[in-house]
Amino acid sequence: MGRKKNKISVDPEYLKKQKDSLRRRHRQVIYLNDSEMSVITEYCRRFNVHTKASLYRAAIMSRLLKELDENHPTLF
Repeated sequence: MGRKKNKISVDPEYLKKQKDSLRRRHRQVIYLNDSEMSVITEYCRRFNVHTKASLYRAAIMSRLLKELDENHPTLF
């Protein structure tokens, strides 16, 4: 005999808030010299990266999180 499984639904308002919190609203502009741009272009070509924004975001955030983890405040 089959048992009905209760499907747990997520509140649509919660999903809307979650989606809104992930929306990127703050624009940042960076300038690169020719050699920096050529390195990034070569990296994207070699590793099949199609979106440079995601590459920049991942690289920056990983570096920042690593440094924050290494330099956490101590009590003494």
